[in-house]
Amino acid sequence: MTSPATATCVCGAVRWSVAAPYRFFQYCHCSRCRKRSGSTFAANICVQDGQLQFLAGEDRVQRFELPGAKAWCNAFCSVCGSAAPWRTRNGRFWIVPAGGLDDLPATPPTANAHFASRAAWYVPAPELPTFDAEPDR
Repeated sequence: MTSPATATCVCGAVRWSVAAPYRFFQYCHCSRCRKRSGSTFAANICVQDGQLQFLAGEDRVQRFELPGAKAWCNAFCSVCGSAAPWRTRNGRFWIVPAGGLDDLPATPPTANAHFASRAAWYVPAPELPTFDAEPDR
């Protein structure tokens, strides 16, 4: 059994932990997750209710539900705007933004979801040059 992974928002106002096993850990390429994350995909961990615990700042988490969206939400720190975990509407699961993890997750991502909806400009990471710091321009 691994210890729960801890996570924080950028400013540290919201802190949480997430315990394995994960229902899934995937990259979601749907247009809503791309817009929510501001990136090519959102790295989402899904756990059952009870596997996520807020350690601080739960009252600082704001939630936006898109009318008509069956299974999508946006939650964020009201101080810095960082992504925060959100409970599914049926209350059975939590969607956890993996980018907030300060510890290694129990398992790596296992899938690319909604890949047919990926951004038209998406380039797989192995095809790009890699730098250990900001590259010279």
